[in-house]
Amino acid sequence: MKQILVYGDSLSWGIVPGSRGRHPFGVRWPGRLELKLHEGGHDVRVIEDCLNGRRTVWEDPFKAGRSGLDGLAQRIEVNSPLTLVILMLGNNDFQSMHPHNSWHAAQGVAALVAAIREAPIEPGMPVPPVLIVAPPPIGTPAGTMVDKFGGGDQKCIGLASRLGALAAELACPFFDAGTVIHASATDGVHLDADQHLALGDALVPVVADLLGED
Repeated sequence: MKQILVYGDSLSWGIVPGSRGRHPFGVRWPGRLELKLHEGGHDVRVIEDCLNGRRTVWEDPFKAGRSGLDGLAQRIEVNSPLTLVILMLGNNDFQSMHPHNSWHAAQGVAALVAAIREAPIEPGMPVPPVLIVAPPPIGTPAGTMVDKFGGGDQKCIGLASRLGALAAELACPFFDAGTVIHASATDGVHLDADQHLALGDALVPVVADLLGED
């Protein structure tokens, strides 16, 4: 069995927009991806390591442990051997308490890729390739997201293009989720069920190719 680690935030954890509920596994895009890969004959396990509010490299001043660098190398070590890491982070860097723009978030992703590649895995185990997935752009923050993500729809502009360029520079495969999904109108940040399903389906051929299987 090949193992895939999804390292993400609430967009991958599966918050139901406008609530604190969670979409079920078969709806969340990592779960949908696993199910569809199984249907295609791939013997894989998708491991979800998705923390609400996770940034790339910055901390949340109100809730500890939200820097994506915290413990990342150890998560790679814990779950090894890994065939692939899927990294989808960046949008929380644009929360209202941060001044960051798309350049800062892309630099944060670069630091995460470096941490994955330098993780202290056991001798002989593979250093997993990293699929960088650009999250869909933040929409107009609504409901409970108004204060937390105020201005985020402007700060996030250009993230996909910067991440695409970064992926080319670091020799990482890349996928722009914004080409197939969009943030929910309910809160402007999270994903409705149909968007999770669409992203999971869109990633199936991309990931299958990276698994190196027929």
